[in-house]
Amino acid sequence: MHRMASKTLKTTTALGDDSSQARPKRVQMTDIARMAGVSASTVSRALNRSPLVNEETTDRILALVKKMSYTVNAGAKSLRTGTNRTVAVVVPFDPATRQHLSDPFFLSILGRLADALTEKHYDMLVTRVDRDEIESVASVYLNGKAMGIIIIGQSHSHDQLNALHERGVPFVVWGARLASQSYPTVGTDNEWGGYIAARHLIARGRKHLYFLGDTTSPEGRQRFAGFERALAEHKFTGDNTSRIIECPFVAEVAEARIHHAIDRGFEMDGIAAASDLLAMGAINAFRSRGWEVPSRVAVIGYDDIPLSRHFTPALTTVAQPLEEGASALVDAVLAVARGELPEARLLTTELRVRASA
Repeated sequence: MHRMASKTLKTTTALGDDSSQARPKRVQMTDIARMAGVSASTVSRALNRSPLVNEETTDRILALVKKMSYTVNAGAKSLRTGTNRTVAVVVPFDPATRQHLSDPFFLSILGRLADALTEKHYDMLVTRVDRDEIESVASVYLNGKAMGIIIIGQSHSHDQLNALHERGVPFVVWGARLASQSYPTVGTDNEWGGYIAARHLIARGRKHLYFLGDTTSPEGRQRFAGFERALAEHKFTGDNTSRIIECPFVAEVAEARIHHAIDRGFEMDGIAAASDLLAMGAINAFRSRGWEVPSRVAVIGYDDIPLSRHFTPALTTVAQPLEEGASALVDAVLAVARGELPEARLLTTELRVRASA
């Protein structure tokens, strides 16, 4: 039976010397082979002290290896030999919002990834890195700790992820499909999710709608675009940007932002939140002010985490198919590790109507 490994790699220093700054080109085995006047396979045999390579040639190769500070790419070696069956799952950490790994959405997708990997007889290594140092995850592969990497969310690291892909690191991202994207993604149709949430609120006769979420993040921005499209189709007038309550993906912040909006006199009767936790924070704020949900204000979440159906009132939410998504992520990362480049997968979202709206 395969085990689930868990380890935290906190910073670039802990992970190794892999930063996003420019550095000299890594010496390759082919470079050593060219300088030694032999084939790459001969270099590989010499490094493994094979008796098929004579002592003089081995000594010459090892001297060049030392002189050029060449190190074996353990990740690539383990892929060739088939000895590594571990996939790293990375959750970027935003020090500004401090969204915790204990966030129910992260726990939900991690659990489903563990199931999907176990079914295929792979282990899982869980780690966090600072979102501004996302390229540091390369060392998990280069050091041979994992044969591929799944990253949960692009955060604000799109350009760094493109650069990581160019380095040949095998990874796939759970997140939005973006323009100028060179790396593979698996995610859901965020714009459709925002659209069906707003459409439902409008169909329930709500007139004063607000989007609660982080529109600077790729997924939040797409969810708001769908929300905005539904309002435009139903001829809601006014500046739609005034219908945003900006909020990171942290429930306590959502609660504070709703209190602030009430204090400023916002007339609200419908909230489409960018996550279930934000919706729950909003409901807590409304409840403390005596605003009944849904009679005075209807609230819709996003994700359909297990807690949403047990919350009071049970949360209407846009469901993401995480089980299907986890399976697609595992298939994608294994394909990337084989040298393939799978197309981006966009999964369907659907509205689960419950008591909050």
